[in-house]
This record gives sequence, C-alpha cells and structure tokens, in this order.
Amino acid sequence: MTLIKSISGIRGTIGGEPGDNLTPLDAVKFASAYAKWIKEASGKSDPTVVIGRDARLSGAMIQALVQNTLVGMGCHIIDLGLSTTPTVEVAVPIENADGGIILTASHNPKQWNALKLLNNKGEFLNGVEGQKILDTAAAEDFNYVEVDDLGTVKVVTDYIDRHVDLVLDMPVTKVDAIKAMNLKVVVDGVNSTGGIAVPALLKKLGVEVVELYCDPTGHFPHNPEPLKEHLGDLAAAVVEHKADFGITVDPDVDRLAFMTEEGEMFGEEYTLVACADYILGHHKGNTVSNLSSSRALRDVTEAHGGTYYAAAVGEVNVVTKMKEMNAVIGGEGNGGIIYPDSHYGRDALVGIAMFLSLLTEKKMKVSALRASYPEYYMSKNKVQLTKGMPVDDIMKDIATQYVNEELTTIDGVKIDFPTEWVHMRKSNTEPIIRIYTEAPTQTKADDLANRFIAELEAIAQAYA
Repeated sequence: MTLIKSISGIRGTIGGEPGDNLTPLDAVKFASAYAKWIKEASGKSDPTVVIGRDARLSGAMIQALVQNTLVGMGCHIIDLGLSTTPTVEVAVPIENADGGIILTASHNPKQWNALKLLNNKGEFLNGVEGQKILDTAAAEDFNYVEVDDLGTVKVVTDYIDRHVDLVLDMPVTKVDAIKAMNLKVVVDGVNSTGGIAVPALLKKLGVEVVELYCDPTGHFPHNPEPLKEHLGDLAAAVVEHKADFGITVDPDVDRLAFMTEEGEMFGEEYTLVACADYILGHHKGNTVSNLSSSRALRDVTEAHGGTYYAAAVGEVNVVTKMKEMNAVIGGEGNGGIIYPDSHYGRDALVGIAMFLSLLTEKKMKVSALRASYPEYYMSKNKVQLTKGMPVDDIMKDIATQYVNEELTTIDGVKIDFPTEWVHMRKSNTEPIIRIYTEAPTQTKADDLANRFIAELEAIAQAYA
C-alpha cells in the first residue's frame, strides 16, 4: 500500500494505516492544507473551490471527506459530481472560482485515488505552491471555522455538456465537415467518466458511436492505462464493427489514444504528433513536449516551419515552457494534448476534435495517416539501485562521459544522438533510474537501452 505526496497533489491506495495510504485521515489533512493555502492565495476567508471526480469506487467517499473538510474551513463548493480532469479545469475560470480539486488517480488501478490541486486559472500548482501545502499538511497547521462561517455546497450537473460545447465552438473544430464524413467509432470509456464525455462529443459531431465499457461504474474492465497490452477488446470491437477507428481514454479523460481501422494502435506518442500536425497547418508556431516524448513532434513541427522545445517531465513544467515560448500546442507523449486557445491542461476531448478535423483534410484511413508520420520506436526501462545510493552523483558521472554530445540536464540527463536519444531520470519515490530510449527501429531502441543500463550499473557498482 502506498501514499505519494508531491507538489501536484497526493495520491495513494485506499485503506490501511494513516500516513502510509490514502486514508480518510490523510484526505482530511491534505484538504485542510489546501483550503488554508487557497484562503491565503485568494485573500478571502470564504473562497470558492470547484470539485469533480472520476468514477472510481472510492470517489464518492473521498469527495465527501474532501468537500466537507473544505466546508469546515469556510470554503464554498461547486460540486460537479462525476466529471473529468479537463472539465474541472475549464469550470474553475468560468465560475470565477479560486481553485479546484479533481479526485482521480488518473491511469492508476481501482485501488488508487488522488487529490489533484488547481489554482484560480484551473491549472496545476507550481512547485512553490505545492510544497507549501505539503509543509502545512505535515505540520497540521490549520484552523477550522465556527458554525456561522461554514461554507456552502452548490451542485452543478451539466458541466460535461458545457465542456463538450466549448470544444465544438473552437474555431479549429470542423463540425460540419466531420458530420459529413459519417464516421463510425468504437469508444472504450474504461467504465469511468470518459464513457459519458467522449460519446457525448462524438454524437454531437454526427459520429456513430459503438460504446465499449462506457457505463461509469468504476469497475475498470482492464488496466486503465491506455496501452496496447490493455486494449485487446477495443481492437477486436473495431474490427468486428468495421469501425473507422477506435478511441480510448484514461479514467479522468486527460490522456487519449487511437486505434486504426485494422485494430492496431495508432501509438500513444503519436496522438500529440497528429494533433500538432493539424494545428500547425492552420497556425504556424512553436510546440513543446516533455523530454521523454517522441522526436516525431520535433520533426513535424520543423516541417511546418516552427521550433520545438523540450520541458522537464510533468504537466506543470510543459505548461510553463509553453507559456515561455508562446507555443501554439504542446503536451506529453502519453496522449496528453494541451491547446492554449482552449485551456492550459491536457484534454482528450480537445484532442478528439482536432483528430477528427485532421481526418476531414487528409481524407485517408487512420492507418495511412499513421504511416505518413516519421517512424520511431521507444523502449522504457529502469535500473534498480540500492537504497541510499547517491543517484545524483551517478547521473552527473554519466553526463560527464557524454559531455561532447547534445546534452539536456533540466530533468535528469538526456543525450540526443543523430538518429536516437536516451533520457535517464531518477524516480522521486523509489531508488531507481528510469531509462527511456527512442530510435528508428525497436531493436535499436532496445539496444540503446541495454547499453545505458549496463553503463549505469557499472557506475553504480563503483559507489557500492
């Protein structure tokens, strides 16, 4: 059982002992710390906070604990109930709220839940803000209000529909052209809120929807991370129904992956590539993704005359870099699309609208679209270290050995070779170094990974 505290929130497994898992006591403590921060940040004694949750089994319990804790701190709540991460993000500024909390453990299995914390722009907190909340929670430095100052709860149940309408109203969404294509799409909603939001969007775009696991019961029918090995049922359904393609999202709908009409993965890394291809075709500019994302985004960006920039891993880091470089689109290779003209947050609904709009222009099957992009393959591995080993020193040593190569050290060490790259970064929660590689073939990506695993293990042995 696990409890992970980070600047972006707190996540853990349900049950067990306080401090080691996400128990009711931990939920109350961190909600209290967030309430104190939001009161100080807003300068209000009664700030407004938007709360929404995915459909996981512990959601109602965690929401009741968090929501009533904020009420006890004097906060007014706008309760969206079953929602999505991007829906809460867009609701915060629309409601002129002072912050937001999404109760979701994203792609983690059903025993997990989390508090994702937002500021008054509906964006994730930065490192300084997040650390202040962690410190407040650790010190249990908060006071609850007296009875006359308790907050209130306002229930609003139509925000997914409002979110869908915002996506339809984006100038880049080619509503009429999409309707004219008469598409059939299979949707795997992993029995969470994507099963509500994605079909709602597609149906308003005139798409025939075959719903697979779209009942938001929270009983995930498979591992909810949208990876090939978890999506056999979607692949079979796409072929069986002779669909034009398949769509899957994670439980909170901020990650998006497609499946071709042949039942093959489009590639999670290529969700952002395709969406960027579409946006850059209409609005020249720069793009951003994190260091562990595919080089294909750089290639597509430069083909459109733009400049690609890399950010440290983590959505808040990508958003910061996007603002700095005035990027027209960005995101993460895990299927996260961030489109500033909508909002600065990963949004699967925005990505779906872009992908469908791209298809109206390309006029090709999804498999052919995938084949039109640069071909890269990734390998994802890790090196297990002995607890207490000097990970930072090991990373410095590897960087020193490759000082004559193209190095990036804003988040671990990334080495860009002419046709391939390796990114090594330490875990914040385990004594491991994660190693991501990418190359023109899977064999080359695996070989590069094995080479650096051996080099890191040799350096670590010297410290043993």
